[in-house]
Amino acid sequence: MSSRRVAREVALQSLYLIDTCKYTPESAIQTVLQIPLSKPLREFVNDLVNGVTIQKPEIDAILSGCLENWNMKRLAIVDRNILRLATYEIINDKDTPISVILNEAIEIAKLYSTEDSSKFVNGILDKVKSERK
Repeated sequence: MSSRRVAREVALQSLYLIDTCKYTPESAIQTVLQIPLSKPLREFVNDLVNGVTIQKPEIDAILSGCLENWNMKRLAIVDRNILRLATYEIINDKDTPISVILNEAIEIAKLYSTEDSSKFVNGILDKVKSERK
């Protein structure tokens, strides 16, 4: 498993706390970050969590446009935050190939969500990828 995958998992867990317990980004990261990460990976986690938090309205609007007969509030919390995290990376991280971002999101969904979530995440992110400019 790549070290960036571990950072993405820490970011997902932090976003979960923000979404469910109304933690601040800083306190969520601090709570989740029990494993030692290098400075670049800590910065990556901070960028992901703070970026998703700041751009959440824009990210949710993009995702809402990709959901058919569904809305953001009905999504499972883990799935919603995996989608937010990957969408943030798709629109902001031009250095990481979209295929890598999608694959990471799918693998994290397999690990943290239900059996069918990886297919759902893949389908939604396949629509989102056209947002990269």
